[in-house]
Amino acid sequence: MTWVLLVLLYGLLKGSRALAKKKAMSKNSIMEVLLAYTILSFVFVIPQAKNAGGLEKKFYFYIAIKSFVIFVAWIFSFNSLKRLPVSVYGILDMSRVLFATFLGVFFLGERLGFLQGLGLLFVCAGLLMLKFKPPFLRRMAVAPVAVEAQPEKKYFVSSDVTTFYIVIALVSCLLNALSGFMDKILMKSITSSQLQFWYMLFLVLYYVIYVLVKKEKISLSVFKNRWIWLLAAMFVIGDKALFIANGMAESRVTVMTLIKQSSCLVTILGGYFMFKEKDTLYRMFCALVIIFGIVLGIL
Repeated sequence: MTWVLLVLLYGLLKGSRALAKKKAMSKNSIMEVLLAYTILSFVFVIPQAKNAGGLEKKFYFYIAIKSFVIFVAWIFSFNSLKRLPVSVYGILDMSRVLFATFLGVFFLGERLGFLQGLGLLFVCAGLLMLKFKPPFLRRMAVAPVAVEAQPEKKYFVSSDVTTFYIVIALVSCLLNALSGFMDKILMKSITSSQLQFWYMLFLVLYYVIYVLVKKEKISLSVFKNRWIWLLAAMFVIGDKALFIANGMAESRVTVMTLIKQSSCLVTILGGYFMFKEKDTLYRMFCALVIIFGIVLGIL
């Protein structure tokens, strides 16, 4: 049962990271947090450098592509997380299962049975319920969003703007699913240490280039933001726990998929207790509909 505990640790850390990201972005800009988070995460994996050599040239290219996919995904996810309730973001993040299934069907030739198809319908239903609430639950305004330059002032976000950030959150989930799909292929030929070290190195390079080209202002005080240090530590520990669990012969991918969804419960409860978000019970219901669909899909 060790692998179950490791995957549960990954799920809990994944949900906690979403809360920490939102906290970190309340003190620094999105790009400052992204850059510092990536650099610190890379620093934490530097000890793996001694085990990261010996790759064929083609794998550096493949890992560079994977890193670029994550580079774009993180920009989208950080922007959507900053402007959406963290509980909503956590539920949207479960759509990765949906996208991963489609990738498996179209590119790996996997087949969907009746229960798998029914499960996907429940996942889609839960996501649609999150966006289109019943009339008696609708509110005239959505949660206020603080502007970075004037944190003491709050503004209401229009429905169209909210929809835009939901869309880019879903695109981020698609890109993360694509990255996971690439992991499945790459891990057949390289080790977890090689993959983690090189993809983090490429990520650092991409964000540094982006900051230089866009002439983004980065304050060194960002490294005093304790939430970013916590983010980096949780990221590295969570990924390592998942890698170890994947390497255990008795681990089951289908069960792991379900256990990972524990991250959603963390974001919903965290949104309520840390950010005083509303509609917690309804969002929990949407999450349970999606989890039920995932359960059907892995039976």
